[in-house]
Amino acid sequence: MTPVVELVEHAPAVGLTLPEVVGRALAATRIVDASPDPYTPGQWLLRAGSKVGAVTITVPGDGSRSVTVRITPKVPITRLFFLLGYSLDPRGGWRDGQVDMAEQRDVLPALAHAVERQIDRALRQGLIQGYHSTDETAAVVRGRIREADQMRRRFGATFPVEVTYDEFTTDIAENRILRAAVERLLRLPGVPNDVRRRLLRQRARLADVTSLVQSQPLPVWHPTRLNARYHPALHLARAVLDGASADHAPGGLRIDGFLFDMNKLFEDFVTVALREALRGTALTGRLQDAHHLDEAAAIRMKPDFVLYGPQRTPLAVADAKYKAEKRGGFPDSDLYQMLAYCTALGLPAGHLIYAKGNAPHAAHRVRHAGIVIHQHALDLDQEPTGLLNSVTAISQQMHTN
Repeated sequence: MTPVVELVEHAPAVGLTLPEVVGRALAATRIVDASPDPYTPGQWLLRAGSKVGAVTITVPGDGSRSVTVRITPKVPITRLFFLLGYSLDPRGGWRDGQVDMAEQRDVLPALAHAVERQIDRALRQGLIQGYHSTDETAAVVRGRIREADQMRRRFGATFPVEVTYDEFTTDIAENRILRAAVERLLRLPGVPNDVRRRLLRQRARLADVTSLVQSQPLPVWHPTRLNARYHPALHLARAVLDGASADHAPGGLRIDGFLFDMNKLFEDFVTVALREALRGTALTGRLQDAHHLDEAAAIRMKPDFVLYGPQRTPLAVADAKYKAEKRGGFPDSDLYQMLAYCTALGLPAGHLIYAKGNAPHAAHRVRHAGIVIHQHALDLDQEPTGLLNSVTAISQQMHTN
């Protein structure tokens, strides 16, 4: 039986007795901090960081060993999926009631449930169709002849002919992405049996759609009026497929599961919410905006969010920090980083935005510089409306300083 390790995000280290090979495998993956207990032989100290979810790690070789790690987020599951949904689709995908999370306790079952429900809603009226371009070698002319390919491959022969044609079909990018997400979830351990059965029904609906090859780039889709009912499902499907799921790790270890990085999730939510708070104004916000610290443009920096005025003049800068790691308050290194941003952008103020931890709002005026660095704390235990109102208040402070 595969041992199960239960951890809580950013909680104190837990001591567990594990086989040496399993402990070293956990340390190699860096999913959690793992180190041998110096005082208790055979025991390992495990501490979860910002990654939450569930994975099963299998050590290869004769008598292979496996261990399942479940990391519970400190925020409720409903709040985690609000942060995710709003980041992906701030104008609709996060609305309460779209995905029922009331009975979900763990991240992976909740994710599988959410994806299946959204795909079911998307496909209730049938699969959407679109034009799919196909290159083919044919015995008859269909569509357009690819003249360059015909000359290169057929040396001037009339048949067979290299053609390109557009076919109106359900085998399009949107449906392929949905099928890929369903198949990914079906491969993961820990998906509840009832959700797995529903996912199998969704795969049957998508049976005529091409199955994507793992590790290949996902097909590109563009939001339109015709695929509007697919948008929430496609956004969640991309969350499943975009790199948070890992299949292999160093040393041939196999990882089956799904992890959210709460640092990235919080950063995405804060920056998207700040940008949305500016909607309808003459101001704009740019995410991960690239700048340089030095005049020679050798030292690159990318603040999470830069606020610009009508003439594309920088007005304020912000960085999102999920956790304050220092017992006495916010880390000093964050202040130094923000000071560099403000100096390079010529700004009188900067804003650090944290998930609420052990320190209240603070403001620091830098000596001999006149720069004020604000440190804000967002309470993630608030209901969505209150949380968005808090971000709006920070946005207003940023462009009124």
